Amino acid sequence: MGAFWLSLVMIFLAELGDKTQLVALTLATCYNTRVVLWGIFWATLAVHVFSAGIGWFVGGLLPGDWIAFIAGISFIIFGFWTLRGDSLDDDETGECKTGVNPFWIVFSTFFMAELGDKTMLTTISLATTNPFLPVWLGSTLGMVVSDGLAVIVGRMMGKNLPEKAIRIGASVVFFLFGAWWMYEGGSKFSLPVWSAALLTLAVAALFFFRDLLFRQRGNEA
Repeated sequence: MGAFWLSLVMIFLAELGDKTQLVALTLATCYNTRVVLWGIFWATLAVHVFSAGIGWFVGGLLPGDWIAFIAGISFIIFGFWTLRGDSLDDDETGECKTGVNPFWIVFSTFFMAELGDKTMLTTISLATTNPFLPVWLGSTLGMVVSDGLAVIVGRMMGKNLPEKAIRIGASVVFFLFGAWWMYEGGSKFSLPVWSAALLTLAVAALFFFRDLLFRQRGNEA
């Protein structure tokens, strides 16, 4: 799969149920859908030029097998993140505002929400093993397509999207890609390296699902 299409598909999946998609859905209840998607496009283009640049720079510093191995670990972690889902903070709810151009409201809100988000980090990971330009453009388009589809389908279905099924499906793809990249990059690595990687994944899983574990313990008590 070419770098452009790989980036488009992976960012499309990463955005499903993500915080920034929730922001897009909220903003679309306030403003015209085309204005929202246009603002998302330019905000994503601005953020991901830095993300792809960071990934491209980091990718040139490490051997290819290590890059693939670390990218695989990160994709499995993104799978945990996708499976858990996101929620909005009070300052990210995209409240309807008047007196300001809607485009700039969408642009600024989405730009800030995207900083440090899963899709930004996914773009960095993709750019470590793929050319800069296809990753930048593919990730941007994947974001817009994912958010646009969610907004349109959400309006048609009254926002009653099968969120759980979507999250599970997207996370499975991340797990498969991550496992494959770990195998491709780390097939010749030693047992201690693999042990450290699996421990990292176990800690990541505990971090993302700690609330669920605590609730289960509370119910048992």
